[in-house]
Amino acid sequence: MTHSSQQTWDLDVIFAGGSKSHAFRSFLDDLDTRIQRFTDACASLVQGSATPTALAQLVLDMQDIAARTRESGAFISCLTAQNVRDTDAKLLLGRLQQMRAAFASALTTFNELLTSLNETAFSELLAQPGVSNLKFPLMERIERAKEQLPAPEEKLIAKLSVDGYNAWGELYDTIVGRMHADIEIDGQPEQVSMGQLANRIASAQPDDRETLFAIWEKTWADEADLCADALNHLAGYRLAVYNARGWTSVLKEPLAINRMSESTLNAMWGVIEQNKEAMVRFLQAKARLLRRDKLRWEDIDAPLGEAASHKVSYDEARAFIVRHFGRFSDDMARFADACFEKRWIESEDRPGKRPGGFCTSFPVSQQTRIFVTFSGTPGNVATLAHELGHAYHQHVMRGLPQLLSNYAMNVAETASTFAEAIVSDAAIREAETDGEKLALLDEKIGRAVAMLMNIHARFLFETRFYEERRKGFVKADRLNELMVAAQREAYQDALASYHPHFWASKLHFYITGTPFYNFPYTFGYLFSSGIYAQALREGPTFADKYVALLRDTGRMSVEDLAAKHLGVSLKERDFWQSAVDLAATDVDMFIDLANKFS
Repeated sequence: MTHSSQQTWDLDVIFAGGSKSHAFRSFLDDLDTRIQRFTDACASLVQGSATPTALAQLVLDMQDIAARTRESGAFISCLTAQNVRDTDAKLLLGRLQQMRAAFASALTTFNELLTSLNETAFSELLAQPGVSNLKFPLMERIERAKEQLPAPEEKLIAKLSVDGYNAWGELYDTIVGRMHADIEIDGQPEQVSMGQLANRIASAQPDDRETLFAIWEKTWADEADLCADALNHLAGYRLAVYNARGWTSVLKEPLAINRMSESTLNAMWGVIEQNKEAMVRFLQAKARLLRRDKLRWEDIDAPLGEAASHKVSYDEARAFIVRHFGRFSDDMARFADACFEKRWIESEDRPGKRPGGFCTSFPVSQQTRIFVTFSGTPGNVATLAHELGHAYHQHVMRGLPQLLSNYAMNVAETASTFAEAIVSDAAIREAETDGEKLALLDEKIGRAVAMLMNIHARFLFETRFYEERRKGFVKADRLNELMVAAQREAYQDALASYHPHFWASKLHFYITGTPFYNFPYTFGYLFSSGIYAQALREGPTFADKYVALLRDTGRMSVEDLAAKHLGVSLKERDFWQSAVDLAATDVDMFIDLANKFS
């Protein structure tokens, strides 16, 4: 196997020239033309006779435009992530947002056509070539359309979103793009991006963590008023739209997007709220190892013992991930290795990059790109595996119609967390010393803490923020109070200090496409635990079943998915309890080892 040390992705194979690409501008021109034709065709059918053949062609055209829109958005998101100061990319995003609004407006007319069909006409539509297997997404579109405003009002909302809703999300990107921090590393001054600073906070030295986290907090505090403006106006826009539609719950939209019932959500959180004790015991044990009465916020992810100084090269990370993916699935391993070989991964540790990581798909090019900042920590290896799990999910959806490839965030996080578990457990099994095993268990359980406590805090914060936002603007200081209160509750007051400006630093609160960008992570983590347990029981024969499950993620609710492939009910507590119990088992193992060192 040939290894490449290149850690920058290849975008030129998709559109050469980056944000100045002539090929990409031509692609956008063509997309603009396709959207206009679709708009005209929809309007024509509303005024005339919508035959099954004509409607079927609209469905096919709509899927093609959706794929091209996603391709465009993926390319621009890669440009803005690799260089937060790429102003040309931001101009391209502005143009795409206008086109998305035009497409959304046309889709309102398209939805009007669908909702006007009686049962016989709908059956005739499904009988047309290329449409027969699209019943679920088309019925889903009809049901959602029935709960929206009449077409003219929805078109106005789509138009206003460009310079309203989406503009506030773009302002946040601008704020982050200009931010940096001045720090000292080994006595040498260094200016770093916020993504680099986030990596460096996980330092082995307590004083370094405290100093760097204080810089992190202050840097976000300096931008708090602008972030508060963006967050308030995003929420205000949503609430105004929800009120106009007669929606009383802010969870209605995110639950619909995630094809998930409120009963399932409540069952999941209910079990988590009653099972925090194991996570608290872990935090207490880690505090003893770090010689603290209680962990501070910045200590939660601090490496232990041998992991503190252990660095993993990029090639070592690649080999480890590919080898252990291969123990589950040869196909998964080959795909992951190809992602490295073809330079589908941007992992270089450099200034100017956006914080965080993501995986995005290019449905027209049939490619994927992964974005991370790799500095050689075991956590970075886990993040790479996580994003490769997303990429594999997109890979196995090949050949499906675009409408059946639109899986929700919660099941997307299932695939990524499953991949992460494969690599994490492999590392623990191969640990050569108790110290190494302890450090790796700490890394693994730290992710459980993130899913069961950190994400819970985000959910509590966002729920309560919306309650107050209904009454008016929520100032930055009050956002800090809401954030710390949510963190105290979610962490069972097990920490000595918290992160008041987390609401400002976390990009997820500012994503316009998916409100409540939090609970799907916890769902995916626990749902993948159930899948992983089944994979361990069945061995390599489960690989094909896993692919079948992933390919169904765009064509049914999560409740139906779980019933079909796992034989469980997500509305009952039993499944969630069994998943949480798996994390508790890891905690017991960690504490047994920790007692040898404390």
